Amino acid sequence: MPRVCPLKWRNIMFHLFTGLDLTTSLFLVLALLFVLFYEAINGFHDTANAVATVIYTRAMRAQLAVMMAGLFNFLGVILGGLSVAYAIVHILPTDLLLNVGSSHGLAMIFSILLAAIIWNLGTWYFGLPASSSHTLIGAIIGIAVTNALVTGGSLVEALNLPKVINIFLSLILSPIVGMVIAGFLIFLLRKYWSGTKKRRRNHMTPAEREKKDGKKKPPFWTRIALIISAIGVSYSHGANDGQKGIGLVMLVLIGVAPAGFVVNMNASGYDITRTRDAVNHLEQYYQQHNPQVSTLIAPPAANNVAIDPSEPFHCNSENGLATVHHAQDLLNNLSSYDQLSVENRSQVRRLLLCMSDTADKIAKLPETSSNDKRFLSNLKSDLNDTIEYAPIWIILAVALALSLGTMVGWRRVATTIGEKIGKNGMTYAQGMSAQITAAVSIGLASYTGMPVSTTHILSSSVAGTMIVDGGGVQSKTIRSIALAWVLTLPVSILLSGALYWIALQLL
Repeated sequence: MPRVCPLKWRNIMFHLFTGLDLTTSLFLVLALLFVLFYEAINGFHDTANAVATVIYTRAMRAQLAVMMAGLFNFLGVILGGLSVAYAIVHILPTDLLLNVGSSHGLAMIFSILLAAIIWNLGTWYFGLPASSSHTLIGAIIGIAVTNALVTGGSLVEALNLPKVINIFLSLILSPIVGMVIAGFLIFLLRKYWSGTKKRRRNHMTPAEREKKDGKKKPPFWTRIALIISAIGVSYSHGANDGQKGIGLVMLVLIGVAPAGFVVNMNASGYDITRTRDAVNHLEQYYQQHNPQVSTLIAPPAANNVAIDPSEPFHCNSENGLATVHHAQDLLNNLSSYDQLSVENRSQVRRLLLCMSDTADKIAKLPETSSNDKRFLSNLKSDLNDTIEYAPIWIILAVALALSLGTMVGWRRVATTIGEKIGKNGMTYAQGMSAQITAAVSIGLASYTGMPVSTTHILSSSVAGTMIVDGGGVQSKTIRSIALAWVLTLPVSILLSGALYWIALQLL
């Protein structure tokens, strides 16, 4: 959780419109509404992942299940941290992140949001369980590629490739892992939890149980497990997907209202001291490992580059020492960011981001030892401490948008997951296996800062239980889900890229 005292909310809200004219203020409000609308769509698009199994196994009434999902999505956002939020943000090219307050940066933000909203609404309308994570990441990649083409830059350098590769792996492998684990769980339940007549009830569909026993509800302990696992999926979804909205809101605020948000204006003197110490320690590391870092960092004699605040900032690792010295000048004897001008606050953010990026590159050098990698990772955390944050009111706003979004629109996708994946109805054991798998998988991903697709994990988990249990799956539905999975990235890349190019032509 970000360290923002509730007593300072009034101060934070005051910063929202500081130095902005009426037109820019309206522009800011519109951008924030776009983000919250995206997050609400994310809510009703993905609510089905948590409620489909408990509704179709009759463990909970639909209205109660949806309210439960809304509540625990809200709590997931509040308590989930910020690691996923900034993992998503850092897919963007470093230069765009450094100059997000430019007109290009603002065009980027709106293009991302419009592309994500269009595709999410389209797949929701047709009841396809497409991934909001895939959509958002595809939109960001589209911006990066278009930016490289427009500026004549390298496509390879346009993306933070290590981060993109890690995220791609998590998005591609997580549904496969979900299918395998859920299938294995249902195999264990079939083998070890069906010996007695009472236990065999767990492998009935609700219709079979009602016909045989005259009861509409699942067995007591099975019902408890279904409800608890549904709570787990809702909470994990909030902790993972909610953070993506937080990252987008922060991009908007940094771009449109830098005076109050480009750095954490509520950072304490201790926080700033930690950041300053990290800058000093990075300088010492450069000096002590001069032969090792010489492939990236130019010698001191060449590190006397002046930075012109009026020009777009470009992060060049060769000027690593010069960047450190500029940051030291700005942070020296600083106890509060209020002491800096708005331009100097923006400059501090750029310098810290650049140093963090350079520390990352040094950590990836083959000659960097494992101890040095840990040291650089800790330094990076301290460098980013006062720039990778989110005020509590932003977290609450995103949590509320996601939570309210869960209250509407869930039925289309829920019908697909609950009725159209398997050839036969969903048994209690299948629903329980799929939900436990999804809750644990998404929870672990949120803890490690990896964005994953709640939709694909749960739908693949349901399919895994159907295959292993012998019921089989409906090929038409699986083809539709697979098609949405395959098309989401390229379509969102093309959509955001086209929107961004159009916006750049109008600037």
